[in-house]
Amino acid sequence: MNRDQKITKLAKKLLELSKDNGVVTESKVAKVLAGFQQVQHRRHLTVLKTFLNYLRREVALQTAVVSTPTRLSDDALKAIEVQFSKLYNRPVNTVTQLDTSLIAGVRVRVGDDVYDASIAGCLQRIAESVN
Repeated sequence: MNRDQKITKLAKKLLELSKDNGVVTESKVAKVLAGFQQVQHRRHLTVLKTFLNYLRREVALQTAVVSTPTRLSDDALKAIEVQFSKLYNRPVNTVTQLDTSLIAGVRVRVGDDVYDASIAGCLQRIAESVN
């Protein structure tokens, strides 16, 4: 196993240790970092950068970024959270983002997946199908 593979394997192990019931938590990450600080790893900066990349991906996968032109009600956000948690079979938290370019509707991004139910998205798809 070469050095890069060892670093990747260690970063993935640190990510798994950062989860509590399959969800990355701040307290677990703090414990992992405190433990890693006590171990003098030769390539500590590279390991931490790799760990940070995996951590960002994992947090993006458990976060639904909900873009809307106006503020949604708490009940609507909770319904979106429940629906996407069922869809992905893991807890998904919602974060709202105002985007007036959507005109009406909603766009939800979970990791690399985008679900677009907005008027702007509909108009864009129609324009692409015409061309």
